[in-house]
Amino acid sequence: MTDLDAVQQRLGLDFRQPDLLRHALTHRSSLNEDPDITEDNERLEFLGDAVIDFITTTMLFDYFPELDEGELTRLRSTLVCTEQLSNLARSFNLGDALLLGRGEAETGGRERDALLCAAFEAMVGALYL
Repeated sequence: MTDLDAVQQRLGLDFRQPDLLRHALTHRSSLNEDPDITEDNERLEFLGDAVIDFITTTMLFDYFPELDEGELTRLRSTLVCTEQLSNLARSFNLGDALLLGRGEAETGGRERDALLCAAFEAMVGALYL
């Protein structure tokens, strides 16, 4: 099991509902292996993606009044791409905290960009809630 206190310390955050953080770190591959896990992080990922896009869009809109819609869109897509978000996840060692099924863990899931990006987005969704 993931040490949620250690994760929160690395993040510099204190979740009022630590179960949301656990939920954000739960990959769907763990569902079949642990009967206590009933939900993966995909819905939180969906929410977090929207929150990240909204915050990034607002900041770019405010900081770059001279840019048109197309330029703002290109800049946002550069900032919130899988590579950038997975690097942010790595900076907090989220890969170590992911709840993965054995197969996913054994095939390098903790380092896979897509999984790290999804976990970061899910964590943002959990923070939003």
